[in-house]
Amino acid sequence: MVDPHDAEKAAAAVAAVARVRPRMRLALGTGTTAAHAVRALAAKYPQGEGISCVASSERTEALAKELGIAVGPLEPTDRFALMLDGADEVDPSLALTKGGGGALFREKFLARRSDALVIMVDETKLVPHLGTRAPIPVEVVPFARGSLIATLAARGIPAVVRPGPTPGLSFRTDNGLEILDLRPTHPITDPAHLEAELRALPGVVETGLFVNLAAAVLVGRPDGTVEERLPGPSR
Repeated sequence: MVDPHDAEKAAAAVAAVARVRPRMRLALGTGTTAAHAVRALAAKYPQGEGISCVASSERTEALAKELGIAVGPLEPTDRFALMLDGADEVDPSLALTKGGGGALFREKFLARRSDALVIMVDETKLVPHLGTRAPIPVEVVPFARGSLIATLAARGIPAVVRPGPTPGLSFRTDNGLEILDLRPTHPITDPAHLEAELRALPGVVETGLFVNLAAAVLVGRPDGTVEERLPGPSR
């Protein structure tokens, strides 16, 4: 199925790649919009220009290598000038829901090692509160899955195990872990508080709530323009 918002994602990706300079060390996210950024990067720097990258998933790494982009392992002291990634939701404060592609732990790990996390989205990803259009993913240890589902249910947060491509089997991240998709019954008015609450639960490895991490959000519009949103007072 063709994504009707694909052109908007592509426009945001091109605008993000315009910030890349030769010899930069980059972190690459995961998902359809991040894939647009990888293709735009390869088109802008077909000879490499000294750019080197670390990818947040095996899927992104394979695409980048296929297009001739230098991708290597994460080095112990790595810092990145930029991280280019998409998001499932963006609220007015630029808090994000991420992890629809299943790479949330690695995405957040790389984001925290980046000088600037640049997020690329189409306008459907803009929401008044996180949890409005997408579930909140949580990467968990499989052994703790049942206990976590019960604990979350007692707190009024329904959670389901994300299914994998094989019927009857759960989705597994590149880390070998499972994902619980949470559907809070109330609007998330304080994502930082919820993130801390979730991360405090034994068995939770990481959450898909990205708070105070985005340096800029680039929103592709249907007319081909791109709007830049920066951290600041809520809109």
